[in-house]
Amino acid sequence: MAQNHSAQKNNHEEHHEGHFIVPANTLKNVAIALLCLTVLTVATAQLHLGWAAAPIAFLIAFIKAMLVMSYFMGLKFDSALNKLIFGTSFFFLAVFYIFCALDALTRIKEISTL
Repeated sequence: MAQNHSAQKNNHEEHHEGHFIVPANTLKNVAIALLCLTVLTVATAQLHLGWAAAPIAFLIAFIKAMLVMSYFMGLKFDSALNKLIFGTSFFFLAVFYIFCALDALTRIKEISTL
């Protein structure tokens, strides 16, 4: 029974030997960067940039999402397969947004005759 327990323990250790723990200082720096980007988002919203407000807000949100996924979710230190899965999901999200924008931009405006 003791041999079976030690074999399970060794198998468990072998399975998790490649896990990377992100240093606390790195996480603190990323958190500060996220707070700064949040302040930047609020500041750009106050500038009333017209048509450029949405693309700038989306760019800042994209950067914040990349920081969260890279460091807090650990994708920067994860396997290439997980990076590929997340990258593919962002590709299809972009395709979805492009088709929605094309649909909205190519509609014929209805002029009321009343």
